Amino acid sequence: MRNAREFNFDGLVGPSHNYAGLSFGNVASFSNVRSASNPRQAALQGLAKMRSLAARGFAQGLLPPQARPNFRLLRRLGFTGTDADVLAQAYRESPVILACAYSASPMWTANAATVSPSADTADGRVHFTAANLNNKLHRAEEHVQATRTLRALFANTDRFVVHDPLPSTPAFGDEGAANHTRFAGAHGAAGVEFFVYGRVEFDPSAPAPTKYPARQTLEASQAVARLHGLDAARTVFAAQNPAVIDQGVFHNDVIAVGNGDVLFYHEQAFADETATLESLRRALGATGTDLRAVRVDTSVVPVADAVASYLFNSQLLSKPDGGMALVVPHECREVPTVARYLEQLVTSGRSGNCAIDELIEFDLRQSMRNGGGPACLRLRVVLTDEEAAAMHQGVLMTDDLYARLVPWVERHYRDRVEPTDLADPQLAIECAAALEDLERILGLPGLYDLS
Repeated sequence: MRNAREFNFDGLVGPSHNYAGLSFGNVASFSNVRSASNPRQAALQGLAKMRSLAARGFAQGLLPPQARPNFRLLRRLGFTGTDADVLAQAYRESPVILACAYSASPMWTANAATVSPSADTADGRVHFTAANLNNKLHRAEEHVQATRTLRALFANTDRFVVHDPLPSTPAFGDEGAANHTRFAGAHGAAGVEFFVYGRVEFDPSAPAPTKYPARQTLEASQAVARLHGLDAARTVFAAQNPAVIDQGVFHNDVIAVGNGDVLFYHEQAFADETATLESLRRALGATGTDLRAVRVDTSVVPVADAVASYLFNSQLLSKPDGGMALVVPHECREVPTVARYLEQLVTSGRSGNCAIDELIEFDLRQSMRNGGGPACLRLRVVLTDEEAAAMHQGVLMTDDLYARLVPWVERHYRDRVEPTDLADPQLAIECAAALEDLERILGLPGLYDLS
């Protein structure tokens, strides 16, 4: 077993952060539609989280925002003329399409890709597959820049493989790491990769939600596992409970989270809870590690409260000094059932009866109002010391990088964006200028194609 650490790459919120309510099935996103956003506050909240975790000894990086508005998308859809003309025409004829072109949803990097560490793959390299996100127009273009960014950060092909996204068809709907978890006795040890899907394209008789769409297919999860060269004996596929998808659980990371040998999950997370746990225990047990399952009963925390608080859309982190910390949003304190549960959970952990012995709380309200909590904001990448040294260092969070990014945000980001502002050509100019400056700060010239 090689020495390895888990790096969390948080999405740096982009300057076009706005509330357009584009994500059908995401309750928080829909409930805040067309309200005013604060991009500056959103970015600073995210940076504060990254800096705090890095100061605690967690390996922390960032993934830069994507270029917005997406003029290529708008022109492909028939809007013509100068950039200002395109914005005006889109706002006049289809403000929803304009909002899609302006979406800052790449901030949720749990959807950027699925990642398998070198300890799990057949060729001993770290594998990434960019998610096609084909369920939503405002996200379906993200894979182009996500692939470009990952290849810029993980350019050493002796160490890393960045695959193209799966075919962008319903059969291979792929939402990335939001539906993927890895379990292992240690980060550098061979582990079990756990894929959760919402529907089966080629089996119409398989259970599926009836109200909201299931965004991840079994076929997509199986394809990613093949691309990454995973051992079938250490790969588990499980169906998400369609009933909770219809209650707003649009990804598995809204109802379950795992780390190391721990699965923290809601009673209603999986279509077949018993079979899912048995499969995980069998696969993980073969590596010499026992699964520790922390189950939250419906009678203690109803699904609606779990969704409202994003209790499970938390980060479960192995602390450098031992034990595990649960990173939660402030909203967990505001839902009484969740607040009571967390108090009991940590008390149990501190007495040695539970793996989770600490809560770390952050104000991420700007992201939460748009439907993304701590887990949405980060992509987990397990790297050995040699792999960490081989990646681009300019995106790793340090005091110096933080000190450069805060004034960058304050210089380029607005503190208020209304839906009508998306028609303002000046906002598009400001967004482009911000990214040109960011390329220099991160040492990534040519990261964006801003032509």
